[in-house]
Order: sequence, then C-alpha cells, then structure tokens
Amino acid sequence: QVQLVESGGRLVQAGDSLKLSCAGSGGTFSNYNLGWFRRAPGKEREFVASINWNNRPLHADSVKGRFTISRDNAKNTVYLQMNSLRPDDTAVYYCAARRAPSGATIPSAYDYWGQGTQVTVSS
Repeated sequence: QVQLVESGGRLVQAGDSLKLSCAGSGGTFSNYNLGWFRRAPGKEREFVASINWNNRPLHADSVKGRFTISRDNAKNTVYLQMNSLRPDDTAVYYCAARRAPSGATIPSAYDYWGQGTQVTVSS
C-alpha cells in the first residue's frame, strides 16, 4: 500500500512560481508511474502532468511550457514546478501513483492518491 502526501500549496499572486512536492512511502517508488491532477471549484478532476518509471514526462496542453514534473526516486518524491501562475490554475492539486508500466492521463487509471494541497492564485 502506497501512501502519498502532497505539500507546498499556498496563496500566491499571478505570475508567481510555486513548487509542489509529493512524498511517497510504503512501496518501491521507482516502480510507479506518477501523476499530478487538479480539481478547481465546480469542475472535474483534470490531468496536469505525469512521469513514467523511465523519467519520461507528459504535460497537459494547458500547462505546457509553464509547469514541469520531475521525480527523485532516492527521496521517494515527485515534484511539480509551476511558473507563470494564473488565476485559472487555482485548484486542489493531487498526486497519484500507478502500478501499470505505461503513463496515463485519466484519474481512474491511478491506484493511489494523496489528500491534495490547495493552490490559490490571486489576480
């Protein structure tokens, strides 16, 4: 059983940068594909980025060029560097882990989830 704990969310201003972290425990971290999702008020959970076991990243079009996912298997941690933040990036951000060997962009494909961390971007 893998446990995931996100941290780093807070209130920032438009244009600011923020780095989220997600620490994992209870499994061999390097074996998992990892993802970041977000849920804005009144909206469905949406894919933000993923990174597979071979360190290949994938970013949603809405964040491409602004957000970067990375992982440090030695620290059992996945990161989301967010630059040029906009008010529409406001959401609860979740990290997730997937046992299957390929990456995925839909929430149901992931096996484990963190509790989420709130990011609020003011204009």
